Amino acid sequence: MSLQTVVQANIQKAISIIYGIDIENVEFQSTRKDFEGDVTVVIFPFLKIIKGNPLTIGNEIGQYLLDNVPEVQKFNVVAGFLNIVIADQYYIDFFNSIKTEENFGFVLPNEAEKEVMVEFASPNTNKPLHLGHLRNILLGSSVAN
Repeated sequence: MSLQTVVQANIQKAISIIYGIDIENVEFQSTRKDFEGDVTVVIFPFLKIIKGNPLTIGNEIGQYLLDNVPEVQKFNVVAGFLNIVIADQYYIDFFNSIKTEENFGFVLPNEAEKEVMVEFASPNTNKPLHLGHLRNILLGSSVAN
């Protein structure tokens, strides 16, 4: 199970237990570099359903996660954003589970699906390449592979 799935399910459970409300969606963001955390949950969409202070709501959800989810090591709340620090053990367990899989990250082609052609830039022999050309060539090649 992915980290986002685990965290989302537990946030939904926390809101259900604490506030008695069921929610469908949890909005995640990458944590900004100037704050501690691995993943950030946006609290503002909950304010439409849960009337209250975003700081209080974030602290209550964060404390529930800290008490009930072993993947969560600590949390902090900044202006309506719940920054969650994931325990190192989660990453160790995840890497140990995938290190023996030979084809991890590869998807085998399905014969029933249509093929997709990816068109991207290629060098023009009559013009010099600049950084923008190189970027598009590398991105296109990566997507095609």
